[in-house]
Amino acid sequence: MLKQFLAGAVLWILMMQQALAQLPPKRELRAVWIATVENIDWPSRRGLSTEQQKAEFIALLDQHQRNGMNAVVVQIRPATDAFYNSPYEPWSEYLTGTQGQPPFPYYDPLEFMIAETHKRGMEFHAWFNPYRAVFNISRSSIAANHITRLRPQWFLTYDGKKYFDPGIPEVRTYVTSIVADVVKRYDVDAIHFDDYFYPYKVPGKEFPDNFSYRQYGGNLPRDDWRRANVDAIIQMISKAIKAEKPWVKFGISPFGVWRNKDRDPEGSYTKGGLTNYDDLYADILKWLRNKWIDYVAPQLYWERGHRLVDYEILLNWWSQHGYGRHVYIGHGVYRINSNAAWKNPNELPMQIEEARAINTVQGSIFYSSSSFRGNPLGIEDILRNKLYKYPALRPAMSWLPNEMPEAPYFVDAFERPGGLVIHWADGDTTGRTKQYVLYRFENNEVINVSDPTKIISIQAQASDPEFKDLTYVKGKTYTYIVTALDRLQNESHISEPLKLQTVNGKTTFTFE
Repeated sequence: MLKQFLAGAVLWILMMQQALAQLPPKRELRAVWIATVENIDWPSRRGLSTEQQKAEFIALLDQHQRNGMNAVVVQIRPATDAFYNSPYEPWSEYLTGTQGQPPFPYYDPLEFMIAETHKRGMEFHAWFNPYRAVFNISRSSIAANHITRLRPQWFLTYDGKKYFDPGIPEVRTYVTSIVADVVKRYDVDAIHFDDYFYPYKVPGKEFPDNFSYRQYGGNLPRDDWRRANVDAIIQMISKAIKAEKPWVKFGISPFGVWRNKDRDPEGSYTKGGLTNYDDLYADILKWLRNKWIDYVAPQLYWERGHRLVDYEILLNWWSQHGYGRHVYIGHGVYRINSNAAWKNPNELPMQIEEARAINTVQGSIFYSSSSFRGNPLGIEDILRNKLYKYPALRPAMSWLPNEMPEAPYFVDAFERPGGLVIHWADGDTTGRTKQYVLYRFENNEVINVSDPTKIISIQAQASDPEFKDLTYVKGKTYTYIVTALDRLQNESHISEPLKLQTVNGKTTFTFE
């Protein structure tokens, strides 16, 4: 008898594990990069009116929300210019066509973008390029008050562009002050840097930092000195962010290869011709080990089976090198249809599925917004109907402020034509509650709020929150649960259940 019981218990556990394994994750970052440099994604061209710019951005948010995204990463400083009202740097030429000229009629794009993003329950990551100052010397618009004119000694020309010299201490202080200003004045959720630290190398051309190396290099070999310069600014910015607002995240999206195995036993089994450590002087692993950054989003824009830089090899490598911080995989939507491997409609979906299968990977970021245009190989259909069919909370970061909000409670429910209207409230007096999650279970289903397929609404905090369940069927038995989220997606305890039963044609509601 005992053997039969144990065998039954083991079978039940295996069935439950299998069922849970088939569930989509309740928590994962699903984000898209929105590039502004050269008007890659937004605005679609220079010189659009304020209303056209706003309409385009709202359309992008709505599109990506339908695709299941819960965050956007928006480039707000592409070339030492600003998509916001900066006291330090001129308005970006990618807004009006002329650097330094504000939008007309006037508005603050960053303030607008954050408000619209938060209105949809999505997170806003403010994306900076720290060192690029002039994108194209021959044709970029440069304002009279641009820092390259005010402090020309801070800049170097390389491959037709101007860059800050990372070796000059005043440069690091200046860039840190730019980031700190945005964190202080705007309600951003994260600060984001991509892969541009020292510029990508051009064959036969050396980055011309001889003067600053002689002045500040000391006894360090030049490569080590360059890495120390980048280390220093990452540490400075990390401290500045947390000193201003401890809950604002700091993330880096590096080139996909840190180092190859033939150069470093810690490296990946790849043969990348370029690496973060050796060529861009970005020691990402050091930043993760030292907890200077909150997440890393390596740009794994290659296909599975690539002979030099295999997606699967790099996925597994990065999943083992997060050092307790979050790892989000950067996917190249722009690669769709670019070669035989990327003509396979399953390539990108399989990459997402493989990343999901690893518990040390917490989500995906897609490059870039405009690459979704036209639904190439049905990628939007796959996201909407399969991979991102159900909503996901963003993954919580335990090392950031994480005091959960008060649990809400139901106050009323009544039938109306077309559905059931539910009201709830919360006793939160701290302002921690930012959103609510409403779950619905049918008949005698076990209450399991780890199952995202039971989420029927995620909505913003309100003084009198309500939801109309349009799929409610009179006569069926339902149990509703509501929870609260803070801005970092820490979830409260569950509410007391709201139960609906219909007996002899009469529906009754009980709050337990």
